[in-house]
Amino acid sequence: MERRNFLKNLGVGTAALPFAGFLPIFDANAATRNPQALELLPKRLAAGNTIGIISPSSAIFDSEPYQIAVETFQAMGLKVKLGEFVKSRYGHLAGTDEERAEEFNAMFKDPEIDAIIALRGGSGAARILNKIDYEAIAANPKIFIGYSDITALHMAIYTKTGLVTFHGPLAVSTWNQFSYEYFRRLLFNAEAVKWENPKNKRGQLTQTTNRTRTITPGKATGRLLGGNLSVLTGIMGSEYFPDDWSNTILYLEDVGEAIYAVDRMMSQLMLGGVLEQISGFVFGKCTDCDPQGSGYGSLTLEEVIDYYIKPLGIPAYTGAMIGHIDDNWTIPNGAEAELDGTKGSLRLLAPAVK
Repeated sequence: MERRNFLKNLGVGTAALPFAGFLPIFDANAATRNPQALELLPKRLAAGNTIGIISPSSAIFDSEPYQIAVETFQAMGLKVKLGEFVKSRYGHLAGTDEERAEEFNAMFKDPEIDAIIALRGGSGAARILNKIDYEAIAANPKIFIGYSDITALHMAIYTKTGLVTFHGPLAVSTWNQFSYEYFRRLLFNAEAVKWENPKNKRGQLTQTTNRTRTITPGKATGRLLGGNLSVLTGIMGSEYFPDDWSNTILYLEDVGEAIYAVDRMMSQLMLGGVLEQISGFVFGKCTDCDPQGSGYGSLTLEEVIDYYIKPLGIPAYTGAMIGHIDDNWTIPNGAEAELDGTKGSLRLLAPAVK
C-alpha cells in the first residue's frame, strides 16, 4: 500500500470457545494448524463500556484528530481511554516498536478495557508482530478493530489465537451514519449482519455509484479472512500468515497502488497457493489505483482481478463497501459467512460477538 497522503487516505477529515473460569493450555501453533478449532468470539459492546485507543502503526502529529476520535466514541455512549504511547513518535511511527507493542499488550490485559481500536493505519504494524503477547490476547478476548496497515495484526491474532477481530473504521475515520450503523448492528446488537451496497440512484435513471460487478455467480460459505492486499501479501511466508485458506471467503482492498503492483500481489497469492484454496472472493475498493506511469498498454484493474479469479470458478464479485472510503463496512475476520456473487452481498451465518 502506498504510504503517501496518510491523513487523506486513512480518514482524518474526510460458535465461541466456552470458558469455565479458566483457559485450556494455550498452544500458539494450534490455531495455525486449524484456526476454526480455536475460534474465539469477543464480548459485545454496551453503553458505558470503555474503548481503548492505541496507535500500533504511524503517528498523528496534530491534536484535533485525537479530540474528534474521543468525542466520536463518547457520542456512542462509550468511555474512552488513550494508550500510554498513543501520542508518541519515532520517525513516522507512533513510538518505538517496544512502546507500540507494550501499549497493544497492555490494552488486552487491562480489565477496564472492553474493546480496542487503532487510531490510524499507515505502516509499521508488522514490525511488532513478534512482540505481541498472544497468550494474553487468548486469555482476554476483546473486540479489536481497524483496517489498512492493521491487517497485519488481524492476521497475526487470528492465526495465533483464533480470536475474531474486525476490519473496520479507524478511530480517526469518517464516522458517518453508514459506517456507524454497520458497526452498531454488528458489535452492539450482535446481529448476524447482511452487507449490501447502498441503493442510491442520486437522481439518475440507474445506479451509477457503488455498483457491484459479478465475476462468477452463485453462493459460497466460509470464514471471512482478508484486508489490505499489500499488507496481507507483505507477511506471507511468516508464522503470522494463515497456512490453511480452505473454506475461506477472501476479501481484499487497497489504496494508491499502481495496477501492475496489484497484479504482482495477486500473482503472489496465486503462487503461494492461497487462491486455489478459497471458496469465495470479494474485492472492495482500490482507491486511487491507476497505471501510475505505466502508460499505453496497462491492464485495467478489472482485467487483473478477472485474470486471477475467473479461472477458479468460485462465487466472486467486486465493488463491496470495503476499503479506504467514507462509507465503510465492519467485517469480522474469522467469522462464518455466505457470499452471493450474483447479488453482490455477504451475510453472517451467526453473530460475530457474544
